Amino acid sequence: MIAKNTPTLIILLGPTAVGKTSIAIELGMWLSTSIVSTDSRQFYKEMNIGTAKPSPEELNKVTHHLVDFLSVKDPYDVKKFEEDALNCLSTIFQHKKCAIATGGSGLFVKTLCEGIDPMPDIPEKIRNNLQQRLEEKGLENLLSELLEVDPEYYSEVDLYNHRRVLRALEVYHACGKPYSSYRKQQLSRVNRPFEIVKIGLNRDRKELYERINQRVDQMVNEGLFAEVDSLVDFQEHNALQTVGYQEVFPFLRGDYGQEEAIRLIKRNTRRFAKRQLTWFRKDAEVKWFQLSGREEDALQEIKNYLKIRLSTGA
Repeated sequence: MIAKNTPTLIILLGPTAVGKTSIAIELGMWLSTSIVSTDSRQFYKEMNIGTAKPSPEELNKVTHHLVDFLSVKDPYDVKKFEEDALNCLSTIFQHKKCAIATGGSGLFVKTLCEGIDPMPDIPEKIRNNLQQRLEEKGLENLLSELLEVDPEYYSEVDLYNHRRVLRALEVYHACGKPYSSYRKQQLSRVNRPFEIVKIGLNRDRKELYERINQRVDQMVNEGLFAEVDSLVDFQEHNALQTVGYQEVFPFLRGDYGQEEAIRLIKRNTRRFAKRQLTWFRKDAEVKWFQLSGREEDALQEIKNYLKIRLSTGA
């Protein structure tokens, strides 16, 4: 139930390429409010093409926060994001009854809504041993163990972000239990000074995958490979441990051709979208809307749903 005069955060979530940006902008204009990004890749100034960042025209339609405010060289984590996002919302709610947050980074959405799960300190020996395995045996070795000891987190994590894979295995080796189970032991959900309404967007799988493939082709045409080439010196930074960049670095080293790089980006993006849906579908608070073949109707249904939620809290 949304209490009277309590500000409301509308969370718009869904898999990559589903159409979150356009719907968020339509809702932002309709509600005369601002958008806070929960896309951990769109934070970075140097990453434009490969992150499908909103265009300058789209950014001008509605005020966006936490887009283009970091360099890939800047250290940044989910705890700092929580602080920054809450500060943005506090400013917005001084003048607006509601705000919108959108992006495909499930961990960042969860943190914004519920706070950060308590995590143990990791002994330096465990951290060093896992780092040595990564360097000597590669990421596939760590992924094999993660699949065995924590299949739940394996199905959700970005498998190309070695830092998150390392973190999960660090917790497992330190605690003797899966990272996913430890994350469920959150002591209590934090009390935010605003209500939360979660809206999920989805499409038929075939259509979603076609949109992903088309988006990758568009990125390539817009200069994705040149963008990645300009970031080669920073490829070990956390910001670049992501789909769309990790597949291009080997191409630039001559490991395989451009067609193979494009194929891998498309495949890995489809896999990433599947993991995003797995994550979001576990949240019973999400109200889902199907966009396939009916975007205008779905947008109106979302507006009608929000009218009810914002006026009555039902």
